[in-house]
Amino acid sequence: MSNATVAVLFTPVAVSMAEALHVSPRPFLVAVMIAGSAAFATPFGYQTNVLVYQMGGYNFLDFVKVGLPLNLITWTAAIVAIPIFFPF
Repeated sequence: MSNATVAVLFTPVAVSMAEALHVSPRPFLVAVMIAGSAAFATPFGYQTNVLVYQMGGYNFLDFVKVGLPLNLITWTAAIVAIPIFFPF
């Protein structure tokens, strides 16, 4: 699945979770958007990753080695920034 498809599928889940917790859905939706755009650990998460994967002669493990740390940095930044800029 593409990153956009995953974001579309998880948007209603995020809104339902926010409603169940009686909080604003905005921080949940921002988290879904950030997670949907942070597809660094796989070449199949985004179209340009596939182009680089094919043309550059990279293997899947190359994306995992670089992408997992980038995903962790993005996750950490989101965990810190979302409650500050989009309060519950």
